Amino acid sequence: MTHAANTLSLVADIGGTNTRVALAEDGRLLPDTITRFRNAEHEGLESVLASYLSDHGSPGCADASVALAGPVRDGIGKMTNLDWTIDPDRVARATSAERVAILNDLQAQGHALGYIAEEKLTCLKRCDTPKDGATRLMVGIGTGFNIAPVLIETGQRIVAPAEAGHITLPTRTDEDDALSRHLEALHGFPSVEEALSGRGIAEVARFHSGRSGAPRDWTSAEVIEGAQSGDPVALRAVQHATRLFGTLVGDLALIHLCFGGVFIIGGMARALAPWLKTPAFAEAMEDKGRFGNLVRDIGVFLIEDDYAALVGQARFLSQDRTARKLLSQ
Repeated sequence: MTHAANTLSLVADIGGTNTRVALAEDGRLLPDTITRFRNAEHEGLESVLASYLSDHGSPGCADASVALAGPVRDGIGKMTNLDWTIDPDRVARATSAERVAILNDLQAQGHALGYIAEEKLTCLKRCDTPKDGATRLMVGIGTGFNIAPVLIETGQRIVAPAEAGHITLPTRTDEDDALSRHLEALHGFPSVEEALSGRGIAEVARFHSGRSGAPRDWTSAEVIEGAQSGDPVALRAVQHATRLFGTLVGDLALIHLCFGGVFIIGGMARALAPWLKTPAFAEAMEDKGRFGNLVRDIGVFLIEDDYAALVGQARFLSQDRTARKLLSQ
């Protein structure tokens, strides 16, 4: 397939273990160009990009975008679970792109909403079609935890960054309080991510093992497999995490009034899907007193698209390019 000079965009999604890189054109991801790289085999992102561009005939790219699991400050991204710093100037030199954007991965996924195939979306609560123009909320639960509110203003999409995994874990019951104290003793602070993430659910299971009188360490895979097979401790841990997650999502839904829906993504979200479909999740989410009716009307959807961050970056670069053209006229 041939492309006109400088009509392509390069998009990259950096995870803790792998980096996915692809090309896009006119806001559309080119699926045949997606390549995965193991981070351990490269010193940094520049090495990954050099290898990718060489393998694809060194195409000219008008712009580039990088999404990463970590905070972005003053345009520079810092990985949370990988010792890489993503600097736009270095990305520009590696790609020869005139314009470079660095986004948090949840921001990138937020830009994908509306462009994800229907078969990649599973309704968890209220299957009404999300209202056009209404605020939506991305929630990522995987290696870590984060959110990104998605706002539509005069046809422009604004996806705000956040570091919600590091806020205080909400508690409603004596059991929640005990878990919070357990996490604070271990980590110095009982954050959301220490309970609601891959490592978090393993810690919730460890907490319940101790309370049952048979303390043990778990992996997240062992917790999910144990819950599926009926292990009482693993099942209790998953049920507890599901209720905590529902409480938190309800809080976030009220904060952002996301009547366009809540969209959950990530490996741990997929693993928890059988429990997120149960009434317990919806009941915890809607348990907001006299404002429960507001939350009751908000749909919740599970995204099962591994390339959502790449799709979102392609759309973001296209929107940004259009906006710049309008401003220059």
